[in-house]
This record gives sequence, C-alpha cells and structure tokens, in this order.
Amino acid sequence: MGIYGERVLPRIVDVACGMRFNDPLRERVCAGLHGRVVEIGFGSGLNAPFYPATVASVSAVEPADLAWKLAGNRVAAATVPIERAGLDGQALPFEDNSFDSALSTWTMCTIPDVATALAEVRRVLVPGGTLHFVEHGLAPDHAVQVWQHRLNPVQKRLCGGCHLDRDIRGLLAIAGFEIRDVESFYGEDAPRIFVAQTLGVAVSP
Repeated sequence: MGIYGERVLPRIVDVACGMRFNDPLRERVCAGLHGRVVEIGFGSGLNAPFYPATVASVSAVEPADLAWKLAGNRVAAATVPIERAGLDGQALPFEDNSFDSALSTWTMCTIPDVATALAEVRRVLVPGGTLHFVEHGLAPDHAVQVWQHRLNPVQKRLCGGCHLDRDIRGLLAIAGFEIRDVESFYGEDAPRIFVAQTLGVAVSP
C-alpha cells in the first residue's frame, strides 16, 4: 500500500466518512443486522455505535493496521463483541455458511476485485443471510455518469483505488444476490458525481 496508503489514507477516510451527515445512513443500513455479522471494510469502526441489539458478534475485515488502531475506542465502547478476523474481503478466512448477516459501507468502491469479494460474502453467509450495504457509485443520471467515467482515473489515483462509477446493483445481481430493498439517491454537500448513493439489503439465496 505504501506510506500514503498505510499512514495517511486511513486518517483521511476516518475524517471524511466520519462526518455527522453520514450517521443517519449508517443507522439505516445497520437496522436489521442480526446474529453473527461479518463487516467487510471495517475501517475505523464508524458503524460500531449503530449495531442493533440483535447482533451477537461482529467479525471485522480490515486490511489497514492504522484504521484498526483508530477504531480502538469505538470497539471498546461497542455493546457487542468485535474482533478483527480478516484482512482481505477477496479471501475471507471463514468457513462456508458462517454468518447470518454481512455489512458493507462505502467499501465496494475500493476493493480491487469486487466480484470475488461479493462471491466470498455469499459463500460465508447462511442461505437466506442478508448483506446490508450503502455505497457510492454509478449515478442514475446519464449526464452525471459521463463525468464519473471521465474523472474515475483521477479519483482512483488520489483516493487509494476508490472508483466513482461502479454499478452497485449490477455487481450484486451478477454475484447472485437477490436485492430485497434498495434505494438510490444523491447525498448532501458535494457534487453529484461523488455522492450518488445506493442503500439496501440483498439476500444470499
């Protein structure tokens, strides 16, 4: 990852993704999580305050040591046990059918091989298990999409491989998930190319 990826980017993500206007989205996406949960792209633990009482445990998958260090206070204050149990969403170190729910918040944009990561999530979920997600990605409007495609190379270079234009619904469908609830909308306080959001729940059949 290099010095920038290891020492700088996790701090930037902690601040940018920790903005208060994201809290209602975190609360919505965490609602309905239950049982054993795997969270890919755990980051600095910004979702921890929003886990509902129905969650029994969380296995955190996070490659950045600094992000896990920054999560320390949130992990300690969480009402459910959280352990760092993996480093790579593309190769989850868990047995098949190990989890009742999975969580991904603003993570699919950055995983290099997101198709493999989603296949891994399906593998470790029990049949009928749910993937709860909120992601930025491909906008619903063509004019916005054009600029997302144009600026995507710059975005990837500056933001640790983050893509502006991934089709979240399409990726989930290709991975074999059944999308149960989904909503697409634009977030606040930024140009639309950056804040086209998709929030929902997908089921592993």
